[in-house]
Amino acid sequence: MTKSIVLLSGGLDSLVSLGLKKDELNVSLALTFDYGQKSAQSEIEASRKICEYYNIEHVVIKLDWLKNITNTSLVSEDEVPTGEELKDANQSMKSVWVPNRNGLFLNIAGSYADSYGFDYILIGANKEEAQTFSDNTQEFIDAINKEFEYSTQKMPKVVAPLINHVKNDIVMLALKAGIPLELTRSCYQGGEKHCGICESCVRLKNSLLANHDEKYIKVLFE
Repeated sequence: MTKSIVLLSGGLDSLVSLGLKKDELNVSLALTFDYGQKSAQSEIEASRKICEYYNIEHVVIKLDWLKNITNTSLVSEDEVPTGEELKDANQSMKSVWVPNRNGLFLNIAGSYADSYGFDYILIGANKEEAQTFSDNTQEFIDAINKEFEYSTQKMPKVVAPLINHVKNDIVMLALKAGIPLELTRSCYQGGEKHCGICESCVRLKNSLLANHDEKYIKVLFE
């Protein structure tokens, strides 16, 4: 019987990927990574609640060494980009880049898959973020899958259910499928509520507005 892993940050993309494919691909394990990011505890708590909702196993993996080699604003004391800073997409990307993050996470998931016989690994890569983040592209997914043909015996397949969708589409899919968006945590900051001004928050908020969903805006941002 097919079984799958999801890389779960608690954010919109990983939550919706899980919600859409939970039954079809029998997702039974979620991996959440703590690499010292500002939002680590919020992400872990959101992921825990999501796993309880979908009744799947949740494993948190600490990567302290990754924090030590990461100098960007997700981890350092520098402020994450907001406001006018978000208009320069290339500079904003550099400000939140974590060295080889998706490559590392997928290879760790590949080790779990190889050891425990998982067939698929879900990741929330999407079309919108692929415009600035090279590790969100289909080419990247294809390259990882090719690598697994050599680096694993199980040869799991990485699946990105949202690879052809932008954020507006992703929210629309979530609303139609009844995915519990109140559980998501998409903020780069570590506050009690979404800050509403970092890039991740702005993307989420704009997508909710585009789908005329004020309910979740109030729940997540107010």
